Amino acid sequence: MPHTNIQWFSIMNSLVIVLFLSGMVAMIMLRTLHKDIARYNQMDSVEDAQEEFGWKLVHGDVFRPPRKGMLLSVFLGSGTQIFIMMFVTLFFACLGFLSPANRGALMTCAVVLWVLLGTPAGYVAARFYKSFGGEKWKTNVLLTCFLCPGVVFADFFVMNLILWGEGSSAAMPFGTLVAILALWFCISVPLTFIGAYFGFKK
Repeated sequence: MPHTNIQWFSIMNSLVIVLFLSGMVAMIMLRTLHKDIARYNQMDSVEDAQEEFGWKLVHGDVFRPPRKGMLLSVFLGSGTQIFIMMFVTLFFACLGFLSPANRGALMTCAVVLWVLLGTPAGYVAARFYKSFGGEKWKTNVLLTCFLCPGVVFADFFVMNLILWGEGSSAAMPFGTLVAILALWFCISVPLTFIGAYFGFKK
C-alpha cells in the first residue's frame, strides 16, 4: 500500500505543475491580448488603425503554406497512425485484455493495430497536403507508406542482423520478418492508399 500512495502523490504533483504552468501561459496571453485591444480602442484615426502591431504582425504568415508541406503532411499522417495505435493498445492493456503473463501480446497488438490503421494515416496526410496546395499526391501517399515505417524497419533489421551474428536468443526469426513485411505491403500500404483517396477526394 505505501507504493500506491507514492504513485498517487507523484500523479497529483505532476497535475499541479501542469495546471500551474498552463495558468501562467494563459495569464501572459490574456495580458498581451488585453493590451492590444486597449491600444486598438484608443486609436483615433484610420491611419493609426492600419498600422499593425503585436500579434497582428504575423497574420500573413499564419495561413501561408509551409516550405516543406510534403514532409509535414507525411509526418502528420504517420504520427496520427502511431498515436491511435498507442492509445488503443494502452486502452486494451488498461482493461486487462493484454496480460503481462502472455509474453509478446502487447507488441503483437501494437503491430496489428499499426497495420490496420493505414487508412487514417493516408487520410490525414492527404488532407493536409491538399490544404497546402500540393499536387503530387502519388509521392505523398508513397512517402506516407514507406518513409517512417521504412526507417524503423531498416533500424530494426540492422539490430536483428547484429543479434543473429552474435547468436543471441533475442534475434527475431526470419519467418517473422517476412510476415511483418507481408502485413506491411499487403495490408497497410493498400489501406493507406484508400485513406489517401478519400482524403484527396474530399
